[in-house]
Order: sequence, then structure tokens, then C-alpha cells
Amino acid sequence: MRIAVFGAGAVGSYFGGRLIQAGEEVALIARGEHLQALRDCGLRVDSVAGDFAVRPVLATDDPAQVGAVDAVLLGVKAWQVTEAAEAMRPLVGPETFVVPLQNGVEAPDQLAAALGAEHVLGGLCKIISSRVGPGHIRHAGMVPYVAMGELDNRPSERAERLRRAFERAGVTAEIPPDIRVAMWEKFLFIASFSGVGAVTRAPAGVMRSLPGTRHMLEQAMGEVLAVAHARGIAVPEEAISRTMALIDGLPPGGTASMQRDIIAGRPSELETQNGAVVRLGQEAGAATPVHTFIYHSLLPSELQARGQIDFPA
Repeated sequence: MRIAVFGAGAVGSYFGGRLIQAGEEVALIARGEHLQALRDCGLRVDSVAGDFAVRPVLATDDPAQVGAVDAVLLGVKAWQVTEAAEAMRPLVGPETFVVPLQNGVEAPDQLAAALGAEHVLGGLCKIISSRVGPGHIRHAGMVPYVAMGELDNRPSERAERLRRAFERAGVTAEIPPDIRVAMWEKFLFIASFSGVGAVTRAPAGVMRSLPGTRHMLEQAMGEVLAVAHARGIAVPEEAISRTMALIDGLPPGGTASMQRDIIAGRPSELETQNGAVVRLGQEAGAATPVHTFIYHSLLPSELQARGQIDFPA
């Protein structure tokens, strides 16, 4: 398959690199020093599943140099999706489909509004990875996983083609029975884990071991479950116990990207994670007191990172 990874950062570069290893024709859309390193030296990945490197790689900051592809994997931050949808237009031909890998649940609808629903699948990924330097990614935990599917859950040959490509690349991939349920179950994990982690500044090992923060995680998950149900998304009740088991299996030092961004004073996905839980809950009439506390506790730091307010650190 001809695949473009739009937003080849810590997550996109990992999955793109695995697909390149498997012989797929992959273009990495990146920028800055990371782009230059990809061009000059290729991609280096330090992974708990085995280090690897790919070189050369096709990397550019200009989608027009790539042209229409079979599939676009969207790896930008959730708050950049609308802007990315416009920038990726040269990649989107009549048969192209886009799979968002963002945290959150709103990207498919945002992409459909910009590009047309026929070009959009639902999608999600699971991985703990970070960029440790230009052209250099570290996969620190979780079995890399990708899910994709048509938004109406109909059988899809194009989704199956991409699933097989990931399978050949050694990445666990599936087409869930209901992609929106799968996305909300991942949202239940990431919004709660990110938010509690950002407020406490604590890694997974601490959050899950202290009774108070463990209970806070469970409460936050329960709120996302309630919001999903209020919006007609049939996330199963056992999603909370499954997600706690997932957190119990994370490396003790594991953190979420939103947590790392907030601690570093960078713009984060606060609005599209905890902010989205609050907003979507208000729309559906579901109470979200834990996420409301998290959101408003972190909002001053988020606004400062975006240059909208200023106060002494």
C-alpha cells in the first residue's frame, strides 16, 4: 500500500517505521529538525520489543510532493486535526481513506466535515512512545496496537487491507465490531490516566498504588462511561476493570503525552481530553465532577503554555 503518515512524531514515526520495515511504500510528513534527521540519517527506534532502524526514508514537509495515497495515518495532536485536514488535501485522491490515531473521540467527525465522510474511518492506537531527539523515537511500553473501521461498522475491504499491512509489520491490529465503542473505551483510559497524571505529576506506578489516586482514576473512568452511555455509545461496564488492569500492567514510570506536555509547559491535549469529557457531558446531561476539577485545575497552565495568559511559575 501507499501510505502517508501525516504528523510523524513519536507515535506516527513508530508505526510508519514498522510499515516501512515490512515493505510498504510509506511517506513520513514531518517538520523541523526531526524532518532533517529523517532525511539525513533515517529513523531510529529504541523499543522494549527490540530496537530497529530504517534508512533511507521518504520524508517531507510538503504533502504535494507525495500526492494521492491509498491511506493516510493521522498522527498530529488532537487539537491540530482541523488544521491538518486542510493541509493533507494533496494526499487525498478519490479512493484515499484517512485513519485518525489521536487521543479523543472527535477527530473522525472533524475530518469528515473537512474531507467528506467517504474518506474517513474511525481509528485509535495504543503505545507509550516519545521523541528523544531528531529522528530518534523511544517505545517505552504497551504492546503497539492499532484499530480501525468504517464509522457505520460495515465490512470494509480497505480497512482489511490496512489491517493486513500492520499485521505484516508485526503490529497488533484489528477491526472492532464497533469502532466508536472502541474509541470511547480508549478515551476512557487516556482522558482519565492523562488527567490524573497531569494533576498529580505522578507516573503510573504511583497513581495505581496509592488508594486515593487509584480511586480517583476509577471515578474519572466512571464519568467517561456515563457520558458515553448518555450519548448512545454502548461502552461495556467492564471497560473500567479492563482499563485498571491495563494500568496495572504499565511500566511503573509510564506517563501520558498530555501529562508530559503540561509538566514541560507545552501546549497539550487538555481541551480534547478532559475538556471534551466536560463539554460532551454537559451536552448530554451527564455529570463529570472529577474531570471538571482536573480541567479547571490544569487550564491556567494550558493557557499560559499557549501564550494567552501569563503568571509566575
